[in-house]
Amino acid sequence: MSTGHVPRLLPWTTDDGRPCLLSGADEGGYVTKLADEMEAAQLGMGTDVLEHALKVLKDTKASHGELRYVGTRLAECLSDALRVAESRGMRLPVPDSEESAVSPTPAAETSA
Repeated sequence: MSTGHVPRLLPWTTDDGRPCLLSGADEGGYVTKLADEMEAAQLGMGTDVLEHALKVLKDTKASHGELRYVGTRLAECLSDALRVAESRGMRLPVPDSEESAVSPTPAAETSA
């Protein structure tokens, strides 16, 4: 598998909303560690917001404002999680052409 040095999509944007990228040569550096910590915090907040949202959704007396608030927070957390997934996906090793030509045997055929 070839890894190459793909720039890392960072979990923040520029002041004008453009993506921030980090050179692949900085693996293990300060900015990489900061990005790792921020991604972990974003995913952790997503878990917390989801737990709160589930409680609000179970509350039959929740107001329109409460529902709108948790919906907005969930959208923000989903956006963060998708950005983390995109960043991590960009950094996955790309299979060599020979490896990608071999298709795995479906599970149903192997268990027979």
